[in-house]
Amino acid sequence: MAKEKEPKKNSAFMKPVNLSETLEELIGKGPMARTEVTKKVWEYIKKHKLQDATNKRNINPDAKLAKVLGSNQPIDMFKMTSKIAKHLKETEVAASH
Repeated sequence: MAKEKEPKKNSAFMKPVNLSETLEELIGKGPMARTEVTKKVWEYIKKHKLQDATNKRNINPDAKLAKVLGSNQPIDMFKMTSKIAKHLKETEVAASH
């Protein structure tokens, strides 16, 4: 019988990851799925009205978000994702094959 593969290829996004202390200060304790991290970061951005009014693609970080992003300069929402990724660490889970 052929080896069965995982049906969902994007399950890596659902796998819990550990968060850095800096990111936990912003969105709460981990581990959590990458999708949840993104959702919570956006909740924070909207709650604190950090999205630029004229160019919605830009985020204007406050002091807390600037700690995560490494800068208080406005940042494109798509570049923000890679900055946040640096605060995520794969959880150490024994793989069963």
